Amino acid sequence: MKKFFEDIKKDVKFKSAGPGKKLTEEASSARPAVVQSSSSAKHNRYAPTEGSQRAGAAALARIEQHPRPKVHTSQDAIRNQVKRELEAAALAEQEKEETAEGSKVPVKDLARLSVSGVYFTCPLTGATLSKSEREVHIKEAILMRFEEDAVEASIMMVHTFNKDREKVKAAVEIISKYIDNICKNPTEEKYRKIKLSNKVYQEKVRCVEGSREFLEALNFTSIMLPVEGQEEDEEFLILLEYSPEALELMKERRDRLQRGEPVRAQLERQPQAFRSSPNGQRFELPPEFYNLSAEELRKEQQQKSELLEKNAMLRTKVMREKEEQRERRKYNYTLLRIRLPDGSLLQGTFYAWDRLPVLFAFVRESLVDGWQPFELIAPGSQKLKETEEVALAECNLVPAALLTFAWDPAVQADVAAAGGKSPALLKPELLETIRTLS
Repeated sequence: MKKFFEDIKKDVKFKSAGPGKKLTEEASSARPAVVQSSSSAKHNRYAPTEGSQRAGAAALARIEQHPRPKVHTSQDAIRNQVKRELEAAALAEQEKEETAEGSKVPVKDLARLSVSGVYFTCPLTGATLSKSEREVHIKEAILMRFEEDAVEASIMMVHTFNKDREKVKAAVEIISKYIDNICKNPTEEKYRKIKLSNKVYQEKVRCVEGSREFLEALNFTSIMLPVEGQEEDEEFLILLEYSPEALELMKERRDRLQRGEPVRAQLERQPQAFRSSPNGQRFELPPEFYNLSAEELRKEQQQKSELLEKNAMLRTKVMREKEEQRERRKYNYTLLRIRLPDGSLLQGTFYAWDRLPVLFAFVRESLVDGWQPFELIAPGSQKLKETEEVALAECNLVPAALLTFAWDPAVQADVAAAGGKSPALLKPELLETIRTLS
């Protein structure tokens, strides 16, 4: 598998060789530091086992003994797809550089940005990734896991590589039916044999990446067999081992497939503390925060300015609310700052559709005494409620906003009783990197 992926990369001709062109390069200094999880050590890549080598040799021998037209396997599809994505990523990176002086934020303004960009953490490797890198990186990480655990990797592949959730659901149901039939009738060969030209397999299973890999991880073996009434042999997947222990293990793996979820990069909150500053409401956001390009935003702002006075008296309340909803959909992310009682600021990055409980959890995790009750007040004196499952965009907190933190009245009374002096609010690790807003 390792050599397989390296071959793909050799086919991709990057047009430039500067920093950030390769997926495996380290993050630039502008990015948050990569946090390596304690589990990352167990993701090392190992050479195939002796048993795997023997199985591969046997499969190759069978293919050589039974000449047949080339079957477009899912491995071929993976190779071609990942190659295309790597090429697209390289092209996108080059176009980003070429347009940096136009529709993107000028390099000279990067130091003024409130946050350097939007970044994500790969749950499999712990790597910090830009938005353009995350999908290809996760696919590569999943492919590399085949050497360690083919069952787990194929389940991840099924649920992550395929965007159409209905197709995934249908494929999982068919594969589960294969397994159920085998477990009920283990001695009947017809249930242990899958004809790959079968209409159901072709329409429901073959089209879902990772499905064949999962069957092979269950020890289904590819064999060319004669078919009555046909001159050429056809490819079948056959389960040769069906002991009671093997069947129980297959049921457990079926359940894992049914419970599988897509592997998604996690948004890096980039928590940052700032000293007390009158500039708390000033935000300079990078282009990643918007669904529109910077050029599109400039044109739209100009048009809005021209029409603002003309439409101000004509719009009804319903029309204004609809326009506000359209505005909120333009943003993917939001940058929020929370002003604390001592005047310091806490900043974090969120999805525009994150719910209020996510915001409150972020604040709690940043506080020394996060267990104590507190309030968050949005612009316009809007008091946010921790228990409400309302999206940040629906609270008009996009693309950026300054909130006010206040302890619950009972906590404030305790502080007053103690002489008005409250201990440090933020955790030491945040205070160690506290900065001053420019």
